[in-house]
Amino acid sequence: MNTEIKPMDEWKNINWRKAERCVFKLQKRIYKASSRGDVRTVHRLQKLLIKSWSAKCLAVRRVTQDNQGRKTAGVDGVKSLSPKQRLHLIEEIKLGEKVKPARRVWIPKPGKDEKRPLGIPTMNDRALQALAKLALEPEWEAKFEPNSYGFRPARSCHDAIEAIVRAISLKPKFVLDADISKCFDKINHSKLLEKLNTYPTLRRQIRAWLKAGVMDGKSLFSTIEGTPQGGVLSPLLANIALHGMEMKIKELSKSFDHLYHKCGKRYTIKDRQTSISLIRYADDFVILHEDQRVIEKTKQVTEEWLNEMGLQLSPSKTRITHTLKEYNGEKKGFEFLGFHIFQFKAGNCISGKDTKGNKLGFKTQITPSRKSVITHYRKLAEVIDKHKGVSQKILISKLNPIIVGWCNYFKPYQSKKHFQKIRSLLWWKLWKWGKKK
Repeated sequence: MNTEIKPMDEWKNINWRKAERCVFKLQKRIYKASSRGDVRTVHRLQKLLIKSWSAKCLAVRRVTQDNQGRKTAGVDGVKSLSPKQRLHLIEEIKLGEKVKPARRVWIPKPGKDEKRPLGIPTMNDRALQALAKLALEPEWEAKFEPNSYGFRPARSCHDAIEAIVRAISLKPKFVLDADISKCFDKINHSKLLEKLNTYPTLRRQIRAWLKAGVMDGKSLFSTIEGTPQGGVLSPLLANIALHGMEMKIKELSKSFDHLYHKCGKRYTIKDRQTSISLIRYADDFVILHEDQRVIEKTKQVTEEWLNEMGLQLSPSKTRITHTLKEYNGEKKGFEFLGFHIFQFKAGNCISGKDTKGNKLGFKTQITPSRKSVITHYRKLAEVIDKHKGVSQKILISKLNPIIVGWCNYFKPYQSKKHFQKIRSLLWWKLWKWGKKK
């Protein structure tokens, strides 16, 4: 049955619920075809979705209304489209090879003096990228590894933290806390397109986006590697580039037979594969295992695997630690996604328990990291210093979203002491602000 909605003359008359339903049905068919390995059907349905008027409407709405960057212009200066211009854009977008370069914008890194580059495509390219993402995402959601959490639908930072808790809840482990250096800027284009393995028209379009270059002021720079941050499709392409890392580590565990012993008896294949865990959020990941030698071997193998994609680990941000004890001068535990995760020895009253109810002798603790607390307070202090001459109502309206967002992010875990500390510091800062008025 054809459920495609007819083109409308006015933006306000579009039936968005029906458009979303039409696109979702096609995406579900793409997901099922990809799950069973039917590549021909996947490509046929993707072509159908990209030509769909409903999908084009949703893609245009996303980049012109929903996204926060809708008021940021590309090299053509186009931004904040009117309803008539949005309808015109729907008729214009189609796959091709003519792409305008992205506009480079430098934004400060949180808590640092250095800046990172963003590549802002034109509004036309953003809409077309959103359309391509609607077609590619369901195909790759059927393929992505289970412990990949960054920039994926229905997955969050808290899901990644819960996966770590499950991995270390019954036994202290060594941790490879790793970060990929300039992940978005160093991805090898040919390797990425080879892994993407899509149909020729879409492949040429994605290649054109990757090779389009960036405009920094009045200078044009070519892009021979990397996926510029700021594009709608860049996070998905980065996830595709890093797909396979967890599988490589699981395969590697089969060769560690001489390292695995459990009560004088060898582990089964299932034990070996589940005892090693890789949890990844975008370009940050951790590898967990109880044996130090296994962690060191996985670090070497991971570096070799990343080199094939043109990537490498950041030496300053990659370290090996232990969740329960100090190791090589490193403090126990590690930081991941703004949280400090560690374990401490505990008595019978507060000790964790295994699946049979036996005392473990330790407890897992998750708190906001020191860096997160400092960065949050500095942001609040900066807002207060910038609004010295305004009324209390205006200042509260500026501070509330920041405070509520930070508290909602950290409240599922042991954050009471940090909340009290921030509250005390903020009270004194506001007291000084009120006294000067």
